[in-house]
Amino acid sequence: MQQVVIDIQISAEEYVAHYRGTVRDVVARSRDGRRIRFPSGLLQPFLLHDGIRGCFRICFNEQGKFQTIERIPATA
Repeated sequence: MQQVVIDIQISAEEYVAHYRGTVRDVVARSRDGRRIRFPSGLLQPFLLHDGIRGCFRICFNEQGKFQTIERIPATA
């Protein structure tokens, strides 16, 4: 299994575009420098009134298919 760690800051207003389907993907840079693109719906469980902020670990299988996403401490 492969994993990436990303830091995300998306305001509630920005996430509205994702929720409405105007924007479907999040593009982020992982801590190790890789460009990561994934469906924004994966972040919906982490949406708070002020948006989505934090450090996340995303795990993929060997074929690059999504497996899990979890919020982790920022120091991880």
